[in-house]
Order: sequence, then C-alpha cells, then structure tokens
Amino acid sequence: MHATTSSSRPPIVVLCGSTRFWEQFAEATLYETAAGRIVLAPGCNLRQPHPLWATPEKADRVKRMLDTLHLRKIDLADDVLVVNPGGYIGDSTRREIEYARTLGKPIRYTHPADGSDRD
Repeated sequence: MHATTSSSRPPIVVLCGSTRFWEQFAEATLYETAAGRIVLAPGCNLRQPHPLWATPEKADRVKRMLDTLHLRKIDLADDVLVVNPGGYIGDSTRREIEYARTLGKPIRYTHPADGSDRD
C-alpha cells in the first residue's frame, strides 16, 4: 500500500535499480504513471555513450552527482519501486534500498529479490 498523501497531489514513487534495465525502467514508468503516480527515475544512462560522460573524469563526476541526486529523489518519494528483472539487485541499488529503509519508505519490487547478484 502507498503512503497517504495530501489529496492535492498524487503519490510520488521513485524507481531504483541498475540502468542495464533501461527498457524495464521505461515500462515501470508507464505502469506507475497509468496508476496515477508521479514517477521519479534515473534521468541518465551512463551505459549509453554521451558527450556529458565521454571521458573517465567526466563519467566519474557525473556518476557521483547522479548518485547524490537519486538519494534526493528518494527523499521526495512516498515509496520506492525497485526495478530488478531476474531478482537482480546490485551494490548501488542495495545502498539506495538501505537509505530508503532508514527513512521508513515502503519498498516494492518488480520481481522477487534473491540478492545474489551485484552491479
């Protein structure tokens, strides 16, 4: 069940998971939006080439910034949806889940989580 929110806005869900599942993020965004939720999700896929992260130095800087930004998205969200095809949860996602737990955020998963894989 979702956290109750003010009747003036729909619940906010943040999507967490590995960007290797970019297509599954798009699908989760579609379903969550159709269910009437505001969706916060990763906005960059560092696995795809782009000038913003074309060098190792740029990539490292952007990765650190995105990691912090995603925690702020978790702060804003009413609940978390972990996109984890095959039960995959890597180290970065595991840290995000733990952070969300410290805030008392409800956590859902797209697939049963076995926790055996890493990013």
